[in-house]
Amino acid sequence: MNKRLLHAILIATVIVIIASCSDRLDMEDATHALLVGFDLDKENELILYSTSPVFSKNVEKKTRELRVKPQTNRQSRGKQDSYTEGVFQGRSIQVLLLSKRILQQENWFQLTDVWFRDPKNPLTPRIIAFDGPLSEIIYLNPKDQPMLPILLREMVETKNARSETVKTTLQGLHQQIREKGVTPIISEVRLKDKQIAITGTTLLDHKGKYADSLNMQETILLRILQKNTKKSVNLTIPIPGEMKIGPFHTDKVSLNADEIKVKIKTSFLKDKFQFHMHITMRVGLSELLFPFDVRSQGKELENKITEQVQMNFENLIKKIQTDKIDPIGLGLYAQAHEYSHFKKVEDHWGETLANADIHVSVKTIIGAMGTLK
Repeated sequence: MNKRLLHAILIATVIVIIASCSDRLDMEDATHALLVGFDLDKENELILYSTSPVFSKNVEKKTRELRVKPQTNRQSRGKQDSYTEGVFQGRSIQVLLLSKRILQQENWFQLTDVWFRDPKNPLTPRIIAFDGPLSEIIYLNPKDQPMLPILLREMVETKNARSETVKTTLQGLHQQIREKGVTPIISEVRLKDKQIAITGTTLLDHKGKYADSLNMQETILLRILQKNTKKSVNLTIPIPGEMKIGPFHTDKVSLNADEIKVKIKTSFLKDKFQFHMHITMRVGLSELLFPFDVRSQGKELENKITEQVQMNFENLIKKIQTDKIDPIGLGLYAQAHEYSHFKKVEDHWGETLANADIHVSVKTIIGAMGTLK
């Protein structure tokens, strides 16, 4: 090979390596935030929190929490840098924690603009709502649990696998807000006796503003209607006519539901959208807290279970229509099957769905009753 050509190749290689390392930042020179949280103070001024791991053997506390009051999300990085020995990095964010007060503001989602403009920022943080001031959870630091960002992320993962909450990422939330046929849904956590607990989900309207909350059982029902359940799901329902004895709720039956099938038919009649939902599920009895001869009276119990499950679905749909939102995604069915009618109302689909006729029919089949008679 010509020496001049070889020399040119070597120079070019060095230039490429130098260029690729131009934005290198050693770990000891960086502050890696695993959690970022947004809240408002009593004067409605923005507060930004962050939680970062501390990589030092000489420090007993393994996380560092920062609180700044910036005018914008991007400005917060400079303010946080002034309190740390390293440069604030947002590339490792695992959780974006939002207070209920933030979610009650119509334009809060604009705070995330910086993450979408910089390609180095991750779009996979889990979006979690907290019902209360973020200071209550940020500084909790229980010694018997992992650091807060890891704890929250794992809680969302496991509860999502059981369909008791949802795993919504920043990118997923952005897509839900842009889609006119569905409204966003994110995880929700609360403090109960100073312990962090996933309580279900937070429902948002088309602008991302807080609309309502669902407990874990309501979330399971919503996931069924979304056709988005993971494996089997667990339900506990009361059975009318059974007595509650003493302090114990002995009128309850717990079910494992699987082989769930949901059919949704869409039409437009008399200036209204019509949705007919038919849900079938095979259930196994996992807990029966009152005496009942399932073998000889199984059909009677099956009918009572069907009645209660159907009532729960109807109550959920009534709540959604009252809130004028659509976390189920019925707008996607309307868009697919009645496009011309949907196009006229897509900009106020929540109000349109509130006036729609939604009918639910449920059929449950007891497929297993356990080893006890």
